[in-house]
Amino acid sequence: MLKLRPDFRAIANWISPGSRVLDLGCGDGTLLALLREHRNIIGYGLEISQSKIVKALENQVNVIQFDLDAGLTEFDSNSFDYVIMSQTLQAMHFPDKILDEMLRVGREGIVTFPNFGHWRSRLQVLAGRMPVTNSLPNRWYNTPNIHLCTLADFENLCACKNYHILDRSLVDSRHQTRIGSHIAPNLMGEIAVYHFKRTEPQ
Repeated sequence: MLKLRPDFRAIANWISPGSRVLDLGCGDGTLLALLREHRNIIGYGLEISQSKIVKALENQVNVIQFDLDAGLTEFDSNSFDYVIMSQTLQAMHFPDKILDEMLRVGREGIVTFPNFGHWRSRLQVLAGRMPVTNSLPNRWYNTPNIHLCTLADFENLCACKNYHILDRSLVDSRHQTRIGSHIAPNLMGEIAVYHFKRTEPQ
């Protein structure tokens, strides 16, 4: 595990060996390939970009071209042990609905997203501008991000939906653990990594 970058290491540590994993917006399949190597998972990826699909196939990852905004209705409930969405949640038209779908088809969910509450973003908003940072590199007019949120926003949504947050990890834009991010996480954490599931009925 020592060679994995911290966000991938956190995800790998949360996943039980031999699990069935679905990666939403899997990109070039790097994460699934690493989980296959380190956790012996059975993994499938969904990706809309044709060029990224080609790279995922080169990484010997099972990938399907799929528009996540269409929902996951083609997948049966409880088909997977874990459903992952890395750096894609903020680009969804209905992020709350895709979270519901993640926990319908999977037992547990894992998401990563840029924290809009990070101090660099706050300073630029105070200056009257939309933030441009290492974790949010695009300008307001060409960004794929349409639903940015803070750690507090995400945790409030989980509370409203009765999701139980199992764990949280925070890294910077270089995917390194941030010193001080556990003291003031919503201020210091650049990228959030959350592990969650539905709260069991009483």
